[in-house]
Amino acid sequence: EGMEKEISPDVAITDWHGKAWNRTKNYPAAHPNSRFCSPANQCPIIDPQWEAPEGVPIDAILFGGRRPAGVPLVYEAFDWEHGVFIGASMRSEATAAAEFKGKVIMHDPFAMRPFFGYNFGQYLEHWLSMNKKPGVQLPKIFHVNWFRKGDKGQFLWPGFGENVRVLDWILNRVENKPNTAAKTAIGYIPTSSALNLTGLDNIDLK
Repeated sequence: EGMEKEISPDVAITDWHGKAWNRTKNYPAAHPNSRFCSPANQCPIIDPQWEAPEGVPIDAILFGGRRPAGVPLVYEAFDWEHGVFIGASMRSEATAAAEFKGKVIMHDPFAMRPFFGYNFGQYLEHWLSMNKKPGVQLPKIFHVNWFRKGDKGQFLWPGFGENVRVLDWILNRVENKPNTAAKTAIGYIPTSSALNLTGLDNIDLK
């Protein structure tokens, strides 16, 4: 979806209704909530310890939602409780996985609204109890928003592979590198020089 012009109009596939489809059709071939899967063990750079039964350290947790306005590209929580608050108070534009239709901004705690398997109050208590365990080393918590739009409805961030630039900043924060973040009312945000924007035009972090 969105890459139809890269294939020939003569190429035909079967859409999710079982009907013949090519790029001249005025509707998508895939279900709006479609996914695809690939075996994790085929990833050429997967960590050798990815299936370690002892578990592996987690250095960062990223929450993210679709917010066309009002939420920055990335920010870091002050501490664990603040990070849990960020996750619990998330709102996001509805997708095909949600019960809402259209461009509704809905409450979507932890980006998990359609998928909670037990009482949300207990779920929240579980998160808040994590830092009560002796000797625990908790990950930093971040919020990302790839979907902010400008006044003309255009996406302000290019997304896709360019998101690695945000991940690079997050890794620098995990490693506590100096001069990488400014403290604001909502959390820590990248300083003007901390986010690598080399090669990107028309990106204004302000």
